[in-house]
Amino acid sequence: MRSLFWRIFASFWLAIALVAGLSMLLGRALNQDAWILSQHPALDGLAETWTQRYEEHGTHAAQAFLEQRKKDFRIHVQVIGDNGQALVKGTFSPRAAAFEARQTNDKRLPWRRLNEDYSSPQTGETYLFIYRIPHPELAAWHRGSLLWPLSALAIALVVLSLFSLLLTLSITRPLNRLRGAVHDLGQTAYQQHSLARLANRRDEFGVLANDFNRMGARLQGLIGSQRQLLRDVSHELRSPLARLRIALALAERAESSEQEKFWPRLTLECDRLEALISEILALARLDADPGAAQPIDLAALLRKLQEDAQLGAPEQKVVINLEPGLSLYGWPDMLERALDNLLRNALRFNPAGQPIELRVERQADEVRLSVRDHGSGVAEEHLARLGEPFFRAPGQNAAGHGLGLAITRRAAERHGGRLELRNQPEGGFSASLLLPLKAHS
Repeated sequence: MRSLFWRIFASFWLAIALVAGLSMLLGRALNQDAWILSQHPALDGLAETWTQRYEEHGTHAAQAFLEQRKKDFRIHVQVIGDNGQALVKGTFSPRAAAFEARQTNDKRLPWRRLNEDYSSPQTGETYLFIYRIPHPELAAWHRGSLLWPLSALAIALVVLSLFSLLLTLSITRPLNRLRGAVHDLGQTAYQQHSLARLANRRDEFGVLANDFNRMGARLQGLIGSQRQLLRDVSHELRSPLARLRIALALAERAESSEQEKFWPRLTLECDRLEALISEILALARLDADPGAAQPIDLAALLRKLQEDAQLGAPEQKVVINLEPGLSLYGWPDMLERALDNLLRNALRFNPAGQPIELRVERQADEVRLSVRDHGSGVAEEHLARLGEPFFRAPGQNAAGHGLGLAITRRAAERHGGRLELRNQPEGGFSASLLLPLKAHS
């Protein structure tokens, strides 16, 4: 992954390094004598050449060399030996030396004085070279010598500007795309392909775009399912309300002696409406925060479901097959409601004399909780739609509202698992919850 962090870090590091380097370079060029001694052409090799001529050819050759340097570069030179005496006459006049001695501030002098020590590699003698460069000559040399630092500064500024521009664009362009995607999501017009190019990046913005795509798809799915649920609820509520209106209208028109026979019908319709609203609320509560997950006692949960089934349908037999050593984390009430829906469906369609199998077993890293009956099953073309709110397979809509499997599927997803529905090859129908060994919110 090409991390955005390293790009920002490298850009700032480069900027600091360039600024620090140029600051040091300009500081030496403008303020330090060492820069002049090392870069001025008049002083280049002067000490070494003078020492060689002095030691090999004597004072006359050494003095002639200094005179030539003065003529070429207008620079005055004095050479002092270890005893503190001048070794040659030099090019600095006694009158100028007396004037220099009277000045207490070097800034008032018309020249700049520089000192340099040089040790002869042949004799080991140390010589002190005193250079005096007129300010006009030094200023002219500075103008030429600063051309390279100023050019380097200009190049550095251009490079830093390009780096800053690229870095700014690499941050602002993805942010603008994300901003547009957030706006589209707020208007419920989000399209995942709008961030396709950004999602292909291998940095933090690519990860963020992928997460945003998943979030957008999830939110759009939730919005779509809520709209569909609202339409389905509106449609489902019309039937019991219409029957209530008809029953009330008939009761109002009937004679007083005949009105009592309508009360059971009105009570039945009210009970149906209340049951429908309860299941709708149960489905809606699954999207709320259920709190922290906790260990689930599978054995106790299965025994309770078995007892409830025997009370509701004593003619049916429920057989429990629990694999020992299994542990599951989740929300017991939610899981109990999901399994109870599956068990009630099995009790409704299972023929008498055939046991209903309630099995819990481990399958790889999951726990399979299955309810199997021996009924006629469901047509294959309807299996995929089972679990949709208010969907009832043809021929099986005599009871219920089509919300039981929807609640079960949502409970399985809330545990991080899934609902699996299938017909058994040897006959019957199997509904299974496949949950991870440790469910989480």
